[in-house]
Amino acid sequence: MATYLLLLIIAASAFSTLNADVSIDCGSSESYSSDDYSIGWVGDDLYIQHGESVELQSSKPIYQPMATLRVFTDRKKNCYNIDSEKGSKVLVRAYFFYGNYDGKSSPPKFDLHFDGNHWITVETSADQFVSYEAIYVTKTDTISVCVAQTFPNMFPFISAIEVRDLDSKMYGYSDSNRALMLRRRVAYGTEVIVRSTDDFYDRIWVPAVKGDDFTVLTSDETFIEVSLDDSPPRALFQNAFATDNTSTSIQLGTNLPTTKVPVYMNIYYSEASVLDSTQKRSLQLLVDGKINSKPFIPVYGTAGEITLYNLTANSDTTFSLAASPDSTLPPLINALEVFTVSDELTDGTNSDDVEGLASLQDEFDVLKDWGGDPCLPSPYSWDWINCTSGSTPRVTALYLGSFGLSGFLTDFSSMTSLETIDLHNNSLIGSIPEFLGTLPNLKQLNLAGNDLSGTIPSSISKNKKLKLTVTENPNLCVSGKSCKTASVDTSGSGGSSSSGGRKKSKLPVILGTTIPIFVLVWVIGGVCAVLHHKRKSEAIAAGNVG
Repeated sequence: MATYLLLLIIAASAFSTLNADVSIDCGSSESYSSDDYSIGWVGDDLYIQHGESVELQSSKPIYQPMATLRVFTDRKKNCYNIDSEKGSKVLVRAYFFYGNYDGKSSPPKFDLHFDGNHWITVETSADQFVSYEAIYVTKTDTISVCVAQTFPNMFPFISAIEVRDLDSKMYGYSDSNRALMLRRRVAYGTEVIVRSTDDFYDRIWVPAVKGDDFTVLTSDETFIEVSLDDSPPRALFQNAFATDNTSTSIQLGTNLPTTKVPVYMNIYYSEASVLDSTQKRSLQLLVDGKINSKPFIPVYGTAGEITLYNLTANSDTTFSLAASPDSTLPPLINALEVFTVSDELTDGTNSDDVEGLASLQDEFDVLKDWGGDPCLPSPYSWDWINCTSGSTPRVTALYLGSFGLSGFLTDFSSMTSLETIDLHNNSLIGSIPEFLGTLPNLKQLNLAGNDLSGTIPSSISKNKKLKLTVTENPNLCVSGKSCKTASVDTSGSGGSSSSGGRKKSKLPVILGTTIPIFVLVWVIGGVCAVLHHKRKSEAIAAGNVG
């Protein structure tokens, strides 16, 4: 029995590792279940330690996940890292509710990123929350959601993050190297939001506003067959909008931007009643008044779908559903999804550099709270690195002077594009790693002001292309010579530079060498005096005997 329970725990752990489904209440440290949609929320303290947690004060009721936020007043960008499985299709949502948390009545604007890609410029509202959603295939085993300051005195914040795993067949006409950015998702004829309790993938379907030209149809079938790859929830097909006559079309609101962008659209439909032999409902999709599809006929009790892709459009583009010429019944619609298609997603910073940076983060706790892609999107790299430009950048510099690093220097030899390494004024111990001398592009290495010991590897000391600074490491020895305090710069080019490091007193070294020598002389003198006194005593005794 115990073995069986252990296997269950292991299986559950493995599932939770691979399943990215999570709802994070940013700024909160509590875990709770939302009564509205039975969603389990967790606090964000396991995902980020930086930033300031703020609890909103309001006389009006606030949806609990919106009642707290985390605001960031420094760094180029601040990121949440969420474990996922490489190559999985995910839905990521980010929420922002200003709520006048700072008392300035000035909702900020800032950038939102995911996995090293620019997502959107967030424009927050004084009294309403805004949310953004992206669907894409992950390229690594980590999902990152980041906010970045782009305007002076407008500090970025975030209220909540949700990640949902999707089936790999969903949204199958989209390019796996691009993301779908949600513009609109509506359910026609419903009166409440449809999401987690009805939609296994927790998409949020907002009720459409009924106009005077529409009639709400309710399906006579209580169980709708849904076998579509996009897996829309059955609840969508219980109600529909239809026009009053065949000459009136259904105009589809898209919420597209003013500039032309690639679009991806799903239209869902199902016949609401059993039709007699004289009735026929046949539909066509029109774009800017031109027919864009073959006629399609909704089937009673069965969900249907038409997908529109490989098309560019903007807010001026019109989309409509119209009755075909031979249709005796007006058009209907159950639900609609509208997306824009992103640019090609980045592969991220070079994997060798990511590996090396991860080694540094594993070794030094002070670095662990830096998340997201190290270099992308440009110019929002981590504050303590420099990167090359390009779609797959390399890290060329580490600026970790006075960073509070303590311990042994770990191996980051995979970072072969490094030209500058500045580690001065920390508390590094142990010997200087040999791999530093093998980095092919390294030109400057500043290790001043640490507690390094041993000898300087010859691959470093004999490298004439490398400018080395090792001052203020009292226990460090120059390779090939007797052990001496490294109190001056050692440069392969014969030059020297100021370490810029902390000042260490040489008094302990002077005392440490002077006092032992004095004691040694005193001891030797004392021994000689004793021996001299002993010889003298023996001579006197011998004379007395004679």
